[in-house]
Amino acid sequence: MSTEDNTTAPTDPPVTDIPGAAAEPMPEDPAIDPAVVPTTAEQVMRAATARIAELEAELAEMRDRWLRAEAETQNVRNRSRREVEEVRQFAVQSFARDVVEAAENLKRGLDNIPAQSSGEPEIVARLREGFTSVERSVVALLERNGIRREEAVGALFDPNLHQAMAEQETTEHPPGTIIQAWSAAWTLNGRLLRPAMVVVAKAPPAELPGAGGRGNGAAQKLDTTA
Repeated sequence: MSTEDNTTAPTDPPVTDIPGAAAEPMPEDPAIDPAVVPTTAEQVMRAATARIAELEAELAEMRDRWLRAEAETQNVRNRSRREVEEVRQFAVQSFARDVVEAAENLKRGLDNIPAQSSGEPEIVARLREGFTSVERSVVALLERNGIRREEAVGALFDPNLHQAMAEQETTEHPPGTIIQAWSAAWTLNGRLLRPAMVVVAKAPPAELPGAGGRGNGAAQKLDTTA
């Protein structure tokens, strides 16, 4: 016959307060400095005002950075737009030079046809009329695409448009006047495409200042460098 184990597990003795023992204080948060924590309404207002001023300064700095970035972005857009426009306008520059050369040859062919006269063969008149019509159509087509012909005869020499091939002494035209053009000047959207080959008027030696028509004659020599 078995007997039941009536023994029970030992229990911890009850905790009793030790007479004279004081409770330990809670540790303080090291992140909080009691010396800077505002305690009065005046200190709270000063701290709030200082914080507001600090935030406003940060806001002004960020706004200035944003404005600078926006301005730089706009500059990049404008620069890119100009570059694209220049590429669009002048991408055909090489092709335009070839077309201008063909137009010049057409003009030379027209100039070599004899002047109109009474009793000339009908074929010559029709040839002249055909060349004139074709040349006029070609020039109009080029102008619609930004290519313009600038006639040089009678104008003053301009190194931006003309290339002097020779100088000719004359009293009929002021010095520096173009008296003959072997070819016209051509521009593409305002930019020089091909300069005109010209002959420029030059004062005779007798009209040059200085003794005997000499001396300062070198000062009257036309600057033909472009």
